[in-house]
Amino acid sequence: MSIRPVKRLIKSKPTLEGAGVHLRRAFGFGTTHEFDPFLLLDDFRNDVPEDYLAGFPWHPHRGIETITYVLAGTVEHGDSMGNQGAIAAGDVQWMTAGSGIIHQEMPKGDETGRMHGFQLWANLPADKKMTDPRYQEIKTRDIPEVTDDDGTHVRIVCGNFWGKTGPVDGIATDPTYLDVSVPPGKRKTLPVEVTRHAFAYVFAGDGKFCNASGPLAVPTESVGWIDTKPPADAENRSLVVFDRGDEVAVQAGEDGIRFLLVSGKPLEEPVAWYGPIVMNTQEQLRQAFQELEKGTFLKK
Repeated sequence: MSIRPVKRLIKSKPTLEGAGVHLRRAFGFGTTHEFDPFLLLDDFRNDVPEDYLAGFPWHPHRGIETITYVLAGTVEHGDSMGNQGAIAAGDVQWMTAGSGIIHQEMPKGDETGRMHGFQLWANLPADKKMTDPRYQEIKTRDIPEVTDDDGTHVRIVCGNFWGKTGPVDGIATDPTYLDVSVPPGKRKTLPVEVTRHAFAYVFAGDGKFCNASGPLAVPTESVGWIDTKPPADAENRSLVVFDRGDEVAVQAGEDGIRFLLVSGKPLEEPVAWYGPIVMNTQEQLRQAFQELEKGTFLKK
């Protein structure tokens, strides 16, 4: 078994999106090669309603899937296929835009004003770019959870893990999407298939992600081993990008650590991306925006 070294440790950056929603972006709208098949991860945790209530009014998508995971508050969804609904704490919305969809996402806080959650974009392979749009709404009660002997707790949104299978299915890039909590002071290794790109996003507590050489040999940048530094602490709003291996190892801090652990098989295809539309060529991108202007964008 080989433990994945840390390739990079990144703090998410404040960003404005939608109609003026204040959020933090872990990655996206830059080079996406090391995250392939994923394109973007937004952390929209916010306790100030004025900073998120304007939401994400009607807008198009094509060529991707969007995965929304809510921790607190609700997100109301409506789309051009007639789907309407709201996802609340612990729920997941997995939307396959495929050939094209127009939708809106309007966040509402809980009784204390908190609106907490994440949105991940996954690319679609070239032969699935123009697939029929699809919408999956998964309630928290339908997401399997497993607790190990040492108290490590995992919610399995998508993929197979520790003998359980997540409820989201039929996803082109066969991703694994986990919500992992490791108790204070515990060291835990978690399996990640070796052929996948993988990252963790810390959103509570802190900890150190380690490699096979022991806890003092973790590179936090893409540098040679001679420049290896002691592991940097991965705290709230930290993105941890892993190199190759078949396990991830983490040492939880004194308050424990909670993080998303996401992995997927890289597509290794060209990416032509502008705003909410992601295709393989500039010509396909131009065609999509021309269809938007002509009113022929929606195929279903």
